[in-house]
Amino acid sequence: MKVLKTFLSTLLFAGATMASAASYVTNGNYVTIPLTRHMDFGPHIIRLQVVDNRIIRVQATAEQTFPDKQSLIIVPQTAQPKFKVSEQENLITVQTDGMKAMVDGTTGRISFYDGDGRLLLAETADKGKTFKPFTVPEREIGVDGKLTEAQKHGWTWHALFDSPADEAFYGLGQHQSEELNMKGKNEDLFQYNTKVSVPFVISNKNYGILWDSYSYCRFGNPNDYLQLNCAFTLYDKDGKKGSLTGTYVAKDGHKVVRGEDSIYYEFALPQLAIGSSKDIGVGNLPAGFKLNGSHVTYEGYLEAPVDNLYRFILYYAGYMKVYIDGKEVVPERWRTAWNPNSYKFTAPLKRGVKTKILIDWYPDGDVSYCGLRAAVPQSEEEQGKLSIWSEMSKDMDYYFIAGKSIDGVIAGYRTLTGKAQVFPKWTLGFWQSRERYTSSQEIESTLSEFRKRCIPVDNIVQDWNYWKLDSWGDHTFEASRYPYPQAMLDSIHAMHGRFMISVWPKFYCTVKNYKELDANGWMYHQAVKDSIYDWLGYMGSFYDAYDAGARKMFWRQMDENLYSKYKYGIDAWWMDASEPNVRDCTPMWYRKKLSGPTALGTSTEYFNAYSIVNADAIYNGQRSVNPNRRVFLLTRSGFAGEQRFSTATWSGDIATRWEDMRAQMTAGMNYSISGLPFWGMDQGGFCVENRYVAAQQLFDKTGEENEDLKEWRELQTRWNQFGCFIPLYRAHGQWPLREVWNIAPDNHPAYKTIVAYDKLRYRMMPYLYSMAGAVHLKDYTMMRPLVMDFNGDNNVYNIKDQWMFGPAFMACPVGEYKARTRQVYLPKQTGWYDLYTNKYYQGGQTITADAPFEKIPVFVPAGAIIPFGPEMQWSDEKPAELITLYVYAGKDGGFTLYEDEGTNYNYEKGKYATIEFGYDDKAKKLTIGNRKGEFDGMLKSRRFKIVYRKPGAASKDLDLDGVKGQIVQYSGKEIIVKLK
Repeated sequence: MKVLKTFLSTLLFAGATMASAASYVTNGNYVTIPLTRHMDFGPHIIRLQVVDNRIIRVQATAEQTFPDKQSLIIVPQTAQPKFKVSEQENLITVQTDGMKAMVDGTTGRISFYDGDGRLLLAETADKGKTFKPFTVPEREIGVDGKLTEAQKHGWTWHALFDSPADEAFYGLGQHQSEELNMKGKNEDLFQYNTKVSVPFVISNKNYGILWDSYSYCRFGNPNDYLQLNCAFTLYDKDGKKGSLTGTYVAKDGHKVVRGEDSIYYEFALPQLAIGSSKDIGVGNLPAGFKLNGSHVTYEGYLEAPVDNLYRFILYYAGYMKVYIDGKEVVPERWRTAWNPNSYKFTAPLKRGVKTKILIDWYPDGDVSYCGLRAAVPQSEEEQGKLSIWSEMSKDMDYYFIAGKSIDGVIAGYRTLTGKAQVFPKWTLGFWQSRERYTSSQEIESTLSEFRKRCIPVDNIVQDWNYWKLDSWGDHTFEASRYPYPQAMLDSIHAMHGRFMISVWPKFYCTVKNYKELDANGWMYHQAVKDSIYDWLGYMGSFYDAYDAGARKMFWRQMDENLYSKYKYGIDAWWMDASEPNVRDCTPMWYRKKLSGPTALGTSTEYFNAYSIVNADAIYNGQRSVNPNRRVFLLTRSGFAGEQRFSTATWSGDIATRWEDMRAQMTAGMNYSISGLPFWGMDQGGFCVENRYVAAQQLFDKTGEENEDLKEWRELQTRWNQFGCFIPLYRAHGQWPLREVWNIAPDNHPAYKTIVAYDKLRYRMMPYLYSMAGAVHLKDYTMMRPLVMDFNGDNNVYNIKDQWMFGPAFMACPVGEYKARTRQVYLPKQTGWYDLYTNKYYQGGQTITADAPFEKIPVFVPAGAIIPFGPEMQWSDEKPAELITLYVYAGKDGGFTLYEDEGTNYNYEKGKYATIEFGYDDKAKKLTIGNRKGEFDGMLKSRRFKIVYRKPGAASKDLDLDGVKGQIVQYSGKEIIVKLK
C-alpha cells in the first residue's frame, strides 16, 4: 500500500508545474538536467550519459528521480570519453569530438548534431517526449501473481522527432509486409512466429536510435489500429448504414448472409473479453458454419471521417484478396490455417464519400482467420516523423548513435550491446533440414545420399518430436526410432557432417524436467490453469528464462540429456518458439498472461526480450562445460544484443508463395541493418499450399509434371538461388521434401541449378569466412541494403529486391514465376560487371538483366576483389591452398582475407591470420600484404591465381577452374603484382 501511495503521489506531482531548479549537474559522464517547466506528464528530469564520442544516452522521467534498473541489452561500458558541457540562455550543450546534444532546460527538447555542427535529429517542438502512467491490466497478469505493487506500475512513453522529406528509416527487426524504407510506415513491435522486433532504427542521415525497452512498442503511428466500425461509417452492399454485408457460402451450398459491424476474426479463442470488440475471435463466425472449402465475402462501403491516405492491416489465413473502389489493393495472398499472416496496405479515402470495399476470402481450414483494421488517420507530415512508442517502461531510455556511415552506426550499436562472435566456419555451408526427420535412419541415410551424389553439405538438422510423443521437454531420443543416438552422431561426424537439434523452452507437465523447474517456481502456469492443450493433444507450458537459476537449470537439463551425455556430439542448437509462443493466434493481452509473470516483473514490461535471456542460458551454459568449442544457436525470435551470444535468427514458419519469398528479401535486409548480422530463412518456404502437395503426389504416382509441379520446382530453384547470397544457407519445410533429389530428378534443370548454386556457395567460402571475421573484428554486416554502400544515391533507398552480399556481390533474385529477365538498378557511385559474363555497365542506370531459369542476376562493383576457393563437399574438406582471386578494374579496391581454426575460441586469444589485398586502379597493380597473425594448422605458403577483370573482356560463364590467370606463390611476405 505504501508503494501504491508513493506512485499515486508521483502522478499528482507529474500534473503540477515544477518550480525553478538548478540548470544541470555533472557527475562522471552523466549530465542531469532538472527542467524548469513540467506540465501534462512531460519529462521532469533529463539525464545524458556520454558513452563515447559518438554515443549519447538519453534518459527522461516524469518522476522526481530515475529508477534503479539493470539493462538486458546493454553491456558494461568502460570508455571514459572526453566531453564539454556549457549553458547559454537555458540551452545546455553536451559536446564530444564527434557530436553534440543540445537540451532546452525549460522544455527538455533535445537536438543532436554531428561533429561538423550539422543537425541530425531534433525532437518536435511540441510533445517531443510524453508520458502516461501505466498500470498493468489485471487480465494480463498470469495466475502466479508474483508481482509487487511497484512492478505493476510504469510509464507509457512516446518520443517524436522531426524528419525531413528526404530521410529514410531502416531496421526494427524482421517483418513480413515487403517494406524496406520505413519512412511514413507503421510497425507494431512484438515477437511472433515470422515476426522479430528489435528496438533499433537507423537513418540514411547516418544516425541510429536504440531504445532500451522490452515491452510491446510501435514505430510510426502511436495509436492502436481501429476496428472498421471505429474508423469509418459502414454501409452494407445495399447502402444501409451500420455494417458491411457478410456472405458465407459453404462447400455444400449452405449460405449465411448477415451484417458485420467489423471484420475481427483474428483470434482462436472466442469472446475472451466480453464487451470488447478488439478481442472477439473466430467464435463469432456463423455458428455451425463449415469454413473449410467455403467462400466468404465482406462487402459494402466505407465512409471516411477525414481526407486521408488510410493505412490498413489485414490478418489472413486461407486465400485472400481485397478491393477498394474496385481496385485490387491486396492481390491474392495465402497462408495456412494454423499460422495466419498480416499484410499492410494503403488507400486514399475522401471525407464523406462512400467508398466500396470487398474482402474476398477462401478459408482452407476448419478454423481460419480474417481481420481488417485501419490506423488512426494522421497527416502525411505527422506520419513522416520519427515516432517511437513504448507501452510500459520504468522511464524513457534511448541511445543516440552518430556515425560517419551506416556501418559506423552499427559499430556503435555493437559497442553498446556486445561484439558479434565469429560463427563456426561450417555454419556458412549448406544446411539440410525438413519438418521433420523421424528416425536416426532417415538422418544418416539423407546425409549419406548427399555424399554419394557429391552435393556439398555441412549441417543436417533434427527438428522437433525426436522425443516420445507425450514427453515434450524431456530432451531424450525415443528409443524405438533413435536406438543408438551416440552411434548416429558418430556416423554423421564420420561423414564430415554436423548435427543441429531442436530444443524448445516448452515442457509437458508430466515430464521430469517440468517438475524440476516447477518445484523452484520457474514454470509459467497460466496455460495449465486454462487447460490449454497443444496441437498434439497434450498440456504444458514454458519456463521462465528471466530467472538466472532457471537458465542454469534449463542448460543443465540439456547438458545431461543431450550434450555431455553424447560426448559433445551435438554441434548446434535450434531454439524454436523463443518468442515465447505458448499459444498461437491469441490476442496480445492473453499472450502476455500466458508468459508471465516473469522473475523480473510483469510480462507486459518484459514482453519482447525472452529470446535474449534464453540465448544467454545456452551460450554461457555450453561455454561452462566445453569452453573452447564455439557455440551456435538458431532462434525463431531475436532481440537487440543477441549477437553476443553467437545467435542467429531465421524468419519462422513462412509460406511457400512467391510473395512470401519476396517478403524475405526485405525482412532479411531490415533484420541485418538492425545490427544483428546472421540471418536465414526456410528456403522454399515452410507451409505448403495443397495444390503443391497434390502435384507432388501425382508425380510420385504417375511421373507427370503438371503445371503446379512446374511452378513448385521453379519456386524452389529461385529460392535456393536467393539463399546462396544470405548469411545462412538452409533448406527446410513441410512436405514435399526439400532434399534436392526430392524436389526434382537429377536430369531436371531445377536439380542442376540448385546443385550449381550450392557448389558456388562453397567456392565462395574464403570470401564468406572473411566476412564472418569482419563481423567480429570490424562490426561488419554481411547482408547489406544498398543504402549501406551507396548512401547518397536517392534511387537506392527503397530497392526491395537487391542487396550487397559483402563488398563484392550485388544479389538480384527473381521473385516472379516464369520471369526470365528483371529490372536491375546499378548504383551511380561505381561501374558494374555481370558476375557470369563480365559484361561491364556504367552505374546510375536501370537495365533489363537476363535471368534464365538457371541463373539470377549478380553484379560486381568496380574495385571488388573476390577470393574463390577450391570445390569442396564440406567447409573444411581441404585448405584453400589455391585461391582464385578475381580483381575488377575501374576503381581502387581492397579486401581482407580472414582465417582461423574454424571451430574454437582461440581467435579470442589472437590466434587468427589476415592478409590484406589492395588494388591500385591507376597503376594496375595488386598488393598482397604481409600476413598478420598466425594460428595452429595455418597454411604457411599458398598460391593465388589472379584473374583480372576489365571492361570488354567477355566471358561465357563463371569458370573458376578453367579461367586463365597469373599464378603467384605466397609465403606471408608482401607481393606486388602488375596486372595484365
